[in-house]
Amino acid sequence: MIIEILYNGRCPICSAEITHYREQAEAVQARLSFTDLHDADLEGWGLDVDQATRRLHAREDGRILSGFPAFLIIWRELPRLRWLARVLSLPVLRPLADLGYNRVAAPALYALHKRREAKAAQS
Repeated sequence: MIIEILYNGRCPICSAEITHYREQAEAVQARLSFTDLHDADLEGWGLDVDQATRRLHAREDGRILSGFPAFLIIWRELPRLRWLARVLSLPVLRPLADLGYNRVAAPALYALHKRREAKAAQS
């Protein structure tokens, strides 16, 4: 079964990271597919554009995971990153990694996205 990854293709940081993951996935024929949220049927994900933009999302077996758990799914599927998934899944580290993503990384990327979108609208 394919694991679908929903990401913000208008975010240069997100796109660069997804490109890296996509290359690794293709090299090992991992069961990952990557979809830019701007090309996706967000209704099928149960998300609106703003919700989709705020975090990375993954759908596996009909179950949607958002934020740090979505990264864990990707990393578990990629042989070169499985170690990272194992380490950051440890009981002490997982809450810290989740907190770092939810309180620092995701809000910062979302703020940058909103700034880029506002600039683009002014142009």
